[in-house]
Amino acid sequence: MQHVSRTDDRNATTDAQFKALSDGTRRALLEYLVQEGEQSVHALTAISGVSQPMVSRHMSKLRRADLVTARRAGRETWYSARAKGLAPVVQWMAVYGALWSQRFSALEGIGD
Repeated sequence: MQHVSRTDDRNATTDAQFKALSDGTRRALLEYLVQEGEQSVHALTAISGVSQPMVSRHMSKLRRADLVTARRAGRETWYSARAKGLAPVVQWMAVYGALWSQRFSALEGIGD
């Protein structure tokens, strides 16, 4: 059995998050949860313009990417955005944003 390091786990989480966020409907659903707080699948279906099964699939992908949490209440599933869910993506963007900023600054200096 192969040992998976913490770095591999972080990379897998970041990969899953980028994949989850690559879809505009999922981004809109996540944004709505961030702004409005916990919502039921029915409420998310009403604002999304897609079917309830499709909303459930989108939310499942966001949950697997650790971007939302889910709880059952009777027959209804309620979703909430995870406050720290985007931390791996933000950290990745900070590292590479700084790197690209330095490279762009260096390129600007070449023509001077």
